[in-house]
Amino acid sequence: MKTRCTIPMWAAKTGYIIMSLVFCTAGVVFMAKPDLSASLIGRVLGVAMILFGAVKLVGYFSRDLYRLAFQYDLGFGLLLIALGVLVLIRPTQVLDFIFTALGVAVLTDGLYKVQIAVDARRFGISTWWLTLALAIAVGAVGLALVFRPWDSARLLTILLGAALLAEGVLNLCVAVSTVKIINHQQPDVIEVTSYEVEDEPL
Repeated sequence: MKTRCTIPMWAAKTGYIIMSLVFCTAGVVFMAKPDLSASLIGRVLGVAMILFGAVKLVGYFSRDLYRLAFQYDLGFGLLLIALGVLVLIRPTQVLDFIFTALGVAVLTDGLYKVQIAVDARRFGISTWWLTLALAIAVGAVGLALVFRPWDSARLLTILLGAALLAEGVLNLCVAVSTVKIINHQQPDVIEVTSYEVEDEPL
């Protein structure tokens, strides 16, 4: 029987890991250097969101074995791409919007990952509790980013960095622990060859 091509799955998993590391790196940089210009912050986030959105779309259509990590990534990937394009068009004018939009995105992703953690437990994945703990932490940071308890641009940039770092760690954990790829995975629809049987004469 013909098996499913695993190239899209490997591409999605590798892309997820790479973009998670990019988010972690950007988060550390924002936290270490909170005085970066609004234009630079906007461009970095815009490019990162577009790339991660594309990776999420690839993941959604790759159909790995468990189908946990990518199950909500069709709409979320399109949302990230749209936000990334908007940010790149006006990187300085929409900075206030960036904090709110990214906060909502991070909060939403944290809630989705809570559901993924619950599903991972049913699949018997031993690290489900780590995904759950990280998802709750990401949701809390995203909520703080939405309500922005400080008016200082410096503190908000640090909070933005913390959100990106937490999001990167969460997605890295999910990609490593829940994306299962096997070389002999069967397609969803089994091809059945039908034969026409002639009616026997009475």
